[in-house]
Amino acid sequence: MNKKDLRKYIRMQKQQFTSQQLEELSLPIVKKLMVHPRVKTAATILMYYSLADEVNTHEAIDELLRAGKTVLLPAVISDTEMEIRHYEGPKDLLGGFFHIMEPVGRPFTNYERIDVAIIPGMSFDLQCNRLGRGKGYYDRFLPKIPHAYKIGVCFPFQKLPGIPAEENDMKVDEVL
Repeated sequence: MNKKDLRKYIRMQKQQFTSQQLEELSLPIVKKLMVHPRVKTAATILMYYSLADEVNTHEAIDELLRAGKTVLLPAVISDTEMEIRHYEGPKDLLGGFFHIMEPVGRPFTNYERIDVAIIPGMSFDLQCNRLGRGKGYYDRFLPKIPHAYKIGVCFPFQKLPGIPAEENDMKVDEVL
């Protein structure tokens, strides 16, 4: 199956669940994430503010902030680029490109300080390959943080034995 068809297949799988069911499926994944040794010891964490069809990270983001961690979120700034911004609370979020809630906080460019990056995906495989939504934002950004431990998060039905991967597709270190 090519990438386009696989994305379509995953979207169809997601549509079989209600928003409440996806929320319930998110709970054990987020719980596992929050007790992950890398997350617990990290000072600076790159997260993502989830869309309705993704593992819900909203409460986890605020919990990490309350725990004193520096929380960063991506903000799309063009058709090809995203930047990372400080997250200082829900009041700082505005709808951005693709109707994704993004922080309006100051940009973060001290990439070497990012300890852990939590990465969404349409699908992940057993080799930690990631299939994104097709715009390549993370594939262009992740090479800027080679030292950060990258954790992919997805629902169980999004984990496949293998997915198409090309040289410019960035892998994660682990998938929850």
